[in-house]
Amino acid sequence: MILVCGEALIDLFLYDREGARIAAEAVAGGSPFNVAIGLSRLGCPSAFCGGLSTDSFGLFLAANLAQEGVNLDHAFRTPRLSTISVVATDAAGQARYSFHGEGAADRSITIADLKPHLPDGIGALTFGSYTLAVEPVASAYLALANREKGRRLISIDPNIRPTVIGSLTGYDQQLFKFFRTANVIKASEEDVHHLYGESANIAEIARAWQKQGPTLVVVTRGALGAVAFHRDQHIEIPGRSVKVVDTVGAGDSFHAALLAWLHREHGLKPDILENLSMDSLQRALHYAVVASSITCSRRGALLPNRSDVDSVFFAM
Repeated sequence: MILVCGEALIDLFLYDREGARIAAEAVAGGSPFNVAIGLSRLGCPSAFCGGLSTDSFGLFLAANLAQEGVNLDHAFRTPRLSTISVVATDAAGQARYSFHGEGAADRSITIADLKPHLPDGIGALTFGSYTLAVEPVASAYLALANREKGRRLISIDPNIRPTVIGSLTGYDQQLFKFFRTANVIKASEEDVHHLYGESANIAEIARAWQKQGPTLVVVTRGALGAVAFHRDQHIEIPGRSVKVVDTVGAGDSFHAALLAWLHREHGLKPDILENLSMDSLQRALHYAVVASSITCSRRGALLPNRSDVDSVFFAM
């Protein structure tokens, strides 16, 4: 089982205004939330370790996770409100975002809330998105990562959201605290550009991240596929051509599929990457690209199940 640590939230999409009313649609979301569901759909047991409100939105999020088979034994229930990310469009059709999360359930976890021991059945942990940066949850997750380092596989997806975090000056140093506990870093080209600018060299950044400790660094590049750095080698995987509806959840699908494939083929142990062949890594990355491309062909973060991905992957 993989324990997914991070946020679950509500994406509130605002539509046409009619007089004193605004049409809206509330959608369950959050990168770690998506990863937990993506893993379960791909046949890899998952559990969610995040703050869930007892308000109506929190109950909705918990119900979604439970319906997808995600274990909630490690979720934290709290009367603090659910985080809401509001997405609206201006007169020119451009998306505008506002974030309502100060003091909310997903960031309220403290070190004292952590269970003293994890069950033996948990073989890996993932940490992701803005809960790596906001307190007190960032300190709680970092304590958990440090405690489990070397005992279980750890994967980090920074999934940087500047509108939530604020200034990114020195933020790489905060990420390095987590990177030093990790076996795997999965990031996007956009993450690299957020931190280091549009002219940043991905290979140089990935190698710098590797020096923090991870054996494997994977950077997704949208339609161009992905590039992975494993020990002193690297490999590039092309993208898969599909009719793109939107890219929501594509990176989460890639992350879930990469870990699900490793679980399926090799088992999740901290040392599985040490002797992983480049052929095996290539297959894992191809599998993840297929999963993310399927997600891009659908509206919203509708992550594929195992049969969806297998039917494409094994026909290639």
